[in-house]
Amino acid sequence: MIGVAGLGNMGRAIAERLEELGEPLVVWNRSPGRDRGLAAASTASPTALAAKSTVILSVLADDAATQAVYRGERGFLSADLSGKLIVEFCTMSPDRARSLEADVQAAGGSFLECPVGGTVGPARSGMLLGLAGGSTAAFARAKPVLEKLTRRLEYLGPAGSGAAMKLAINLPLMVYWGALGEALGLARGESIDPALALDILADSSGAIGAAKTRVPPIRDMVVSGNPGSVNFALEVALKDMAAMEALAEAQSGPHAIISAARARAQAALEDGFAGLDASLVAAYGARAPRG
Repeated sequence: MIGVAGLGNMGRAIAERLEELGEPLVVWNRSPGRDRGLAAASTASPTALAAKSTVILSVLADDAATQAVYRGERGFLSADLSGKLIVEFCTMSPDRARSLEADVQAAGGSFLECPVGGTVGPARSGMLLGLAGGSTAAFARAKPVLEKLTRRLEYLGPAGSGAAMKLAINLPLMVYWGALGEALGLARGESIDPALALDILADSSGAIGAAKTRVPPIRDMVVSGNPGSVNFALEVALKDMAAMEALAEAQSGPHAIISAARARAQAALEDGFAGLDASLVAAYGARAPRG
């Protein structure tokens, strides 16, 4: 039996995808009601979910959530995890992934980290990019389930390697939204229509793949103030950016570019963008004071 812990936007999409493919599920979510419309049975706690599952997909938002769900009262680590496999999707630091693996193994279970590239749409259609880290045995056991959710699934090595690769993927994405805002600011400064400027920027050699889908909401935000839906909240993106900086510092590597992007994103958050999509930093940057 597959268990899904965490029915936020991503967790819900993953659960719907697996049910569509005929997988029987049990689920748990911190707040009630998120299981509405699923065939899955709902459980009262992470401990109860673990008792009814053999493979647990944990789709959590941040370190506070993993702390509560693993180590809190009636958390995963309160259960007998013998024979259980926990696959953690949360983007986190490599050190945290290794720490969770050690705790799960001490409780008798197996652990695999598998942060993913992609948001709700790819999750729902099984088109995520899976970045797995852990033992080869844990990966082999998780692979049949993860292949139902991914277009590409890579085993990268021991626990922590998946986390590092996910942070590496997100780094240029976060930099791009800040750079796009500054680029739009240049065009607006010369009285070029912002909608036209964004259309050209999205059709240019400087655009990334995500620009095709995210520039229209950025344009709406710039032109009408409508922020649209949220695929990847800025407050969550800032958590990842802080982890990128910390990892680079621990490795004695450069991080000036992500630090500058994080400062711009932090300014947007403080100006009311916290719950908006991270891509809208571009809309903020186009009107933010320069410097």
